Amino acid sequence: MKISTITNLAYAVTVLLTALSGLAFILSDRMAAAERQSVEVHLALNDLGAQLEVDAELRTDEARLYVMRGDPAHLAVFERVNDEEHRLEEMARRAEAIGASGEELALLKRITATVDRLEEIETGAVETYRSGNVQAARDALFGDEHYGQHVRLVADVERFRTMVDQRTGLELQRAQIRADWLGLIARILLALTAVVFLAVLYFVLRRRVSVPLTQMAGIVKRLATQDFAVEVPHDGRRDEIGELTAAIRVFRENGLERERLDAERRRDLKMKDLILQMMRRMQACQKVPEIAEVVGRFSPQIFPELGGALFLRNEANTELSRLGSWKLPEEAAASFDPQECWGLRRGQPHHSTSEREDVDCQHLAQASDSVLCIPLSAHGDTLGVLSFADLSGNREVIRDYQAYLGMIGENVALAVANLQLRERLTRLAVRDPLTGLLNRRSLDEALAGWARADGEPELTCFVIDIDHFKRFNDEFGHDAGDTVLQTVGGILTDIVGERGVCYRFGGEEFAVLLPQVSPEEAYRIAEHIRTRMATMTLSHAGRILGTVTVSIGIADNRGGKSVGTVRSRADAALFAAKASGRNQTLGDESAAPPAGEA
Repeated sequence: MKISTITNLAYAVTVLLTALSGLAFILSDRMAAAERQSVEVHLALNDLGAQLEVDAELRTDEARLYVMRGDPAHLAVFERVNDEEHRLEEMARRAEAIGASGEELALLKRITATVDRLEEIETGAVETYRSGNVQAARDALFGDEHYGQHVRLVADVERFRTMVDQRTGLELQRAQIRADWLGLIARILLALTAVVFLAVLYFVLRRRVSVPLTQMAGIVKRLATQDFAVEVPHDGRRDEIGELTAAIRVFRENGLERERLDAERRRDLKMKDLILQMMRRMQACQKVPEIAEVVGRFSPQIFPELGGALFLRNEANTELSRLGSWKLPEEAAASFDPQECWGLRRGQPHHSTSEREDVDCQHLAQASDSVLCIPLSAHGDTLGVLSFADLSGNREVIRDYQAYLGMIGENVALAVANLQLRERLTRLAVRDPLTGLLNRRSLDEALAGWARADGEPELTCFVIDIDHFKRFNDEFGHDAGDTVLQTVGGILTDIVGERGVCYRFGGEEFAVLLPQVSPEEAYRIAEHIRTRMATMTLSHAGRILGTVTVSIGIADNRGGKSVGTVRSRADAALFAAKASGRNQTLGDESAAPPAGEA
């Protein structure tokens, strides 16, 4: 037989079996409805009988409490319960409508008659009590007739409930048996329908599903091994196979997107790792130029598309000079006025583009069409600016990296501020704040370093004292004395220059260390200092301070002398110069004590 004939015949059989199974299910559902109706009748009649009994008891209790206590509240409850009892009696008279049988209706009629008789007795007792005959009312409510009627009511209600249970239980059992048989027939018919249906689907699945699935299995295996380069053929069929092909195509596209996102995540992690390495190296920097070197080495690795430069302001805040740069053209500015940078003006990152979406920063305008300037601020001070220029031609690169660039700018600012603060603290520790010269501690460390050097290189030491310095403080005040000290410090720095190092030894005493200077040259330098001071007239606050002279003692480590004693020998020569009349220069040989004195 042809497949089409088999399919048509199977289709007719399937329809017939389906119709029969549907009919069986409908009948089974009706049996289930009959079951529910039996249960509902059972519950309704049971509740009716029970409620009649309960309300009768409650009405009796309230009537008895009223004649015993005389409380009107009990009378009010009695009347309310009596009204509810009337409503239940009316329902009992219409019990046939909710499914009561003839025997049940007769028994309900008897129950309502008993309830009415109890009501009559209790109502009469209440009226008797109201008329003042309390004992008669109590005798009526607690008498034999009332008790007998109440016992009869309880027995009839129990009999009624038993009758209802037996009748509805039997009906429920019959409905369940019929529903079970109809359900079994329906399931058998459905099973036959499924067998026929699967027999037909076998041919359809084999021809329409098996071959396409075999082809798709290879594609899915390659996709499972993350080989997203495999091509998924386009299938225009509008069935499950076509939907499966579309789903696999979506899966491949999602895989490609996931690979792209993974690549971005790896790049992001690498970028964060490089930023962390850069920050750690900045924390280990000892000088500000080292920070520029660290930024210049790591920034091209973190942001290959960007060039940049680090600019720091000078002490007067009149200019920003380039401390370091990377991947910028040679014509990029090495310094610029702070007003040329809008990032510094605004105090926040500023992005300049060739489309002139915002005002442009001029100092890197020739370097790129897209420039981001990040002001470096820390501890309330603006230290400089970190600029990044896009060299790829894609203006979105800087916007994509802006959060990372801002984080780098913050860390660079903190690192620069910390190093500058440390340098200032170091200067305060080793320099005299009044003259700006190195202090005595620095002198002691320098002499100790020279003493530890191999071979003790040649070193000449001056010790300089201002003659009659106390006179300036006494006659003109301490501010004038400070002016004298600052002037002497300036002259020493100017004359000695790069040939040596100047120190404020203490009070009005100064010291100079001259390495690798001949004795003749050292003497000429000392005399230049002395004569320069002697020929200068100082004034302070409009008053002439007069001429300032100095006495100088010289010593060196030549001829086997020790560096460790060079300062003390120069100090002895100074004392000799002051004892000889001041305003002169003497070497340590001239200061030696006469023969026979020690």
